[in-house]
Parts: sequence; C-alpha cells; structure tokens
Amino acid sequence: MSESYDFSIEELGKRSIKSPIAMSTVQGDKIANYVTDKQFVRLDTDAKPGVQSPVKRPQLMENAGPREMIYFTPAHVHAGIVSCGGLCPGINDVIRAIVRCLWYRYGVKRISGIRYGFKGFLPEYQYGIKTLDPDIVDDIHKLGGTYLGSARGGGKEVSKIVDAMEQLNLNMLFTIGGDGTQHGTLDIAEEVDRRRLKIALVGIPKTVDNDFSIVDRSFGFDTAVAKAVEVVTAAHMEANSAINGIGLVKLMGRESGFIAAHTALASHEVNFVLIPEVPFNLEGYNGFLRYLEERLIRRKHALIVIAEGAMQEQLLTEKKFDAGGNLKMADVGTYLRDRIIKHFDEKKIEINLKYIDPSYIIRSAPANPGDSIYCERLGNAAVHAAMAGKSKLIIGLVNNKFVHLPIKAVIKTRSHVDPEGDLWRDTLDATHQPALMVNQFNK
Repeated sequence: MSESYDFSIEELGKRSIKSPIAMSTVQGDKIANYVTDKQFVRLDTDAKPGVQSPVKRPQLMENAGPREMIYFTPAHVHAGIVSCGGLCPGINDVIRAIVRCLWYRYGVKRISGIRYGFKGFLPEYQYGIKTLDPDIVDDIHKLGGTYLGSARGGGKEVSKIVDAMEQLNLNMLFTIGGDGTQHGTLDIAEEVDRRRLKIALVGIPKTVDNDFSIVDRSFGFDTAVAKAVEVVTAAHMEANSAINGIGLVKLMGRESGFIAAHTALASHEVNFVLIPEVPFNLEGYNGFLRYLEERLIRRKHALIVIAEGAMQEQLLTEKKFDAGGNLKMADVGTYLRDRIIKHFDEKKIEINLKYIDPSYIIRSAPANPGDSIYCERLGNAAVHAAMAGKSKLIIGLVNNKFVHLPIKAVIKTRSHVDPEGDLWRDTLDATHQPALMVNQFNK
C-alpha cells in the first residue's frame, strides 16, 4: 500500500537556528530527545513469513516532534490559526495547544486567530482577527465549538487569502479543518510558492466522521462516539418501554459509517446499523423491513442506527453543493422513519417509533479526556513542524506514532468501513443483523 504514496515533506530552507527548547541528543540520559529527520514510520504493518519488501525513503513517514535546529527566528514569527468547516469536539483544545506551545516553548509572542474560517482573510467580510496568548486561550478547551468561529467556503479565493497573509506578515498558518480545508491549504501553499514567500502551511485534520485516509483516527471521533452512545442508550430505553417500540437514531457519517459502527460496538444495544458502504434494500424478501418486522415479533422492540450518508444514491434526484464543496444530502433519517411507519400501518401492526437526530449536539460538545490529550499532542507537533520550516503537511497519528504527512497524500482518497474487514464483522456480531440485506433476484 505504501508504494502508492510519496511521503516526502517539503521544507522552506536550511535550518540554521538552535531551538530554544532544551532537549538532549543522547539516548539513555533520561532527558527528552529531539526528533531527527532520520526517524521514520512505515505505513504497512502486515507481513508474511519469508517475504521481504525493501522500503524506499519516499514510502516512509517522518516522525513528528521538535528538531534541534529550526528555520524561523522565534522573535520574528507571526503565526496565524484558522478553523474551517463544521464543528467538531476538540477544536478549542488544538487552538490552545498551538498557542501555548508557540508562546512557552519557542517564545513566539505574535499569534493571530483568523475569524470564521478562510472568509476571515477576505477584506469584503471585515471580520478582523483575534490576538491570542496563553491567558486568552487558557480555559477554551472546556467549551465546545470553536473560539475563533468557523465557516465553510472562501478557500477558493487563494490570491486574496495570500494577499491578506502578506499584509499580516504571517510566517506560518495552522489550518484546522477537514478534506475541503486541506485542499484549500494546499492551494494556498502553492500560491505562496509561486510568490516565493517563506510561509509554512501546516494542517491539523478535523473530521468527526473519521474518514481521513492514512491516519489512525481524527480528533473528536472518540468524543462523538461517547456522546452517540448516550443517545443510543436513551433510544433503547424508549423502545424497550413501549409496545413494539422502535428507536431510530441518525448519526454523522457522510461517506463512512465509522461513528455508527463504533457506537453499536460500544453500546451493545443496537440491532441494525445502516451505513453508506454496505448496500441494503428496504422492501423485499431480503430487505431491511422484513428483518425489522421479524425482530419485533421475536423481541418486541428494536434499535436502529443509520449514518447520514446511507441511501443517498436512491434519495438524491439532483446534486447540489454547499459553500465548502460538500454534497448536500437528503435527510435519510426522516425518510426511513416515514417508511417504517408506513410499512407497519399497512400491516396493521402497532408500533411506537422514537426518532432522534443528535448530530449538532454531538458536534458542539467539548472534547472528552482522550480527545483532549490527542488534540494537545497534535497541536504541539504542528508547531514543531512549522518552526522547523516544514510545509504542505498535516500532522497525523499512524500506527500510534505522530508523523508528518504531505497534504496531497492524505486528501488523495477517503477512508471507509471495509464491508469485508474486521470492524464490520465485529459490528455484525454485535447486532446479529444479516450480513447483507439485498434482494439478489426477484422472488
């Protein structure tokens, strides 16, 4: 798999400044060590006895962390931070970590928060910037949302954005956002190169859906699953307390069903998980409604979790996109709710269905301890990379190591639940639903 990637990282120039962070270059002296550019992580961990596969440098990922020699003079640095796209637990934790690492570890005193995503750079909006320091950001991790505000769109106005960065005299920009944001970050970096500017662009991947390729997980995902489990538990209580009770919960997952699958595994109460990666029919001899009806006859209640991206190929009559370039999806939750009610009405079977869509409650929640730790480490690693003059990269956790990943490699594809993989197999074991609810032929 790694053979299809080039993990080489671009740098702004030679590093000739001694880092102000006091660390060691000696192993075994009980003092934290600098990271060198000769420390790597492999993407592929699978192996077969007797098979050797030599790995070339471009197929290895650089370890993230502080370098002994850095590119920027800290006293001259003006750093910018921007958060884009939808909300996700942990954004404020990342902002806080970046500010504190810049300020306390490197002595950078000029840090600006760009308000409302990339639109904050555009003069027609006049949103202005927020001056950031440790006192200002000290408690923002206790809050959900984003202290800087967020917005979709604006990332295509590359020339205007770089104009604004020049006017602000930014030396580095940290972009917190998903696939669209990182596409924009790469475009901005390319324009920076065309103008021969020395500005480091470093991304921190944000997607609650956990669908960034290569990285182990995205920040906010653990919090989202924990909050989703609370909702599923409530839906189960509602269903279990009513005559033929049905709990239907719609969770995030535009293109991937990671939150839905993990929630089912964590709650132990879900009977059906419906995700974009696994096709299913509603009607028919092997359709979902048949199995739902059998479940009610057998156990008198049922709990269903559906990802927002499921069934879109059936529901969308035309494709429309939001300002961030994301496909506007049909509401599969209300559609499925109505179809279930209609099915049982026609069968003259009494049901009590409770439908819950907790998406925005989950997205706006503060990060849980696990995600908060993860965000802290992502933010620190991003600062170390930028101060070393590395650019066009994102910070990711791969095989439990923090690494530098070229943006172009990460946005190449999206990550999906493998219907033939162990996560989905374990999900089926937890729900006892059929492996495939598809009518293979007319019957």
